[in-house]
Amino acid sequence: KLEQSLECLVKPPKLIITDSQIFRTVYDKKPKESKLTSFSVLFANYKGDLKYFVESVYTIGKLTENSRVLIAEACTHAPLEEDIGREKIPSMLRKRISNNLKIDVVSGINFPDDLSLYDLIIHCGGCMFNRKYVLSRVKKARSQNIPMTNYGVVIAYLSNILDKIDL
Repeated sequence: KLEQSLECLVKPPKLIITDSQIFRTVYDKKPKESKLTSFSVLFANYKGDLKYFVESVYTIGKLTENSRVLIAEACTHAPLEEDIGREKIPSMLRKRISNNLKIDVVSGINFPDDLSLYDLIIHCGGCMFNRKYVLSRVKKARSQNIPMTNYGVVIAYLSNILDKIDL
């Protein structure tokens, strides 16, 4: 109901915060003067290292069918149909790179000590973890020279709007 909501406003909002999964849809419908971001991007900045996440997302352009990606979820929820970390992002990556792309998923406190198997780590927003804990994962990735990014940053990149969102 984005369009109906925007029509009710006297003037366009300065900022629209959306779910990353519908970034492109909201971007295409938002007023030109409204900035756009997502909950995941906000959490990347609040709990993680947004600059590193944005730098790292460009690794996607270098991935091949022989690459391996780690998707790390903070929570241990039972995955639902069309789960963002287990289905949507892997599907988007495989569509862009190759159906043979290897993707591992970990959840909760399960995060490998040795990250050398991976060409890229994609982390959730980390809402279940505190900043110190998320930054400890960033530090581990950096110390092993493994690029690490975030769900929202990845989706913005894969939707070709990373340069158009408010970081």
